[in-house]
Amino acid sequence: MLGSSVPPSTATVFYPLIAALLYAFGALLLKRSSDLGIGLWRTTFVANLIVASLFSLLWLFGDQPIERDLLWQPGIIALCLFFGQLSQFLALEKGDVSVAVPIFGLKVVIVAFLTPFLTGDEVSLKIWIAALLSVIGITFLNQKDNGKRPLHLMITLVAGGVGAFCFAIFDVLVQKWGPSWGATRLLPCVFWINALLSFGLIFRFKAPLSAIPLQGWRWLTSGSVMLGTQSIIFVSTLAIYGKATSTNIVYASRGLLSVLLVWAIGHWFMNQEQHLGTKVLRMRLIGAAMMLSAIVLVVA
Repeated sequence: MLGSSVPPSTATVFYPLIAALLYAFGALLLKRSSDLGIGLWRTTFVANLIVASLFSLLWLFGDQPIERDLLWQPGIIALCLFFGQLSQFLALEKGDVSVAVPIFGLKVVIVAFLTPFLTGDEVSLKIWIAALLSVIGITFLNQKDNGKRPLHLMITLVAGGVGAFCFAIFDVLVQKWGPSWGATRLLPCVFWINALLSFGLIFRFKAPLSAIPLQGWRWLTSGSVMLGTQSIIFVSTLAIYGKATSTNIVYASRGLLSVLLVWAIGHWFMNQEQHLGTKVLRMRLIGAAMMLSAIVLVVA
């Protein structure tokens, strides 16, 4: 459990940075599992059960009573999480990691755009500049050899964008309701409900779980544990310290980290993006940097 005694200025930088690094590794692991044909539905199901199990550990650190008439709150958060995860795994399965993960970083920009509609504040000039930087960044991310577009680009962009939107709402609601519930009660409830929702995916399996090869289980479980661990770190930071925007700035570095990891150690995971060439990965790195700059500009 993250210690609330850690100064917020330190916690909202250190913990999200660790989470971002773990996420980038986890994305590579899950991408490898999808390359082995495990599929979107089985990946989401197994990952959600593993993540829910990890979040159950938080229950041991708290003793706050649960108000049953407020259970609709973790229910709504879980729905945002569920659809966000489906979109996230779809983008990772169909697209390239070095494109999909930076797209998820649009979450903070989406929060900035939603805020005026919720508060009545006008959209400032820097928000529009940030949006332009994001569009240019996506253009750089679209680069591929021989002028071809990245793998399943439209699916990756749409799924990544929907995931970013769902996770943006998730972050806001966790920050809003987290203090009254306590992280050790709200978060386990959210991820338990999310795991229950996942049982509805069984009907979409293209083959039973028993058909997954041993090698596939290794990549899937290790990626899911990595994803769950980073989720505990990031979401607990959000629930304990708040500061969703500043926390997300650091967390958005996962886009840059994913490109760097693909470039440096992608071959460890049999990832083919490393063979796109230095020029293409350099363009994607520039695109990821532009999107990160847009996020910093929004919350500066």
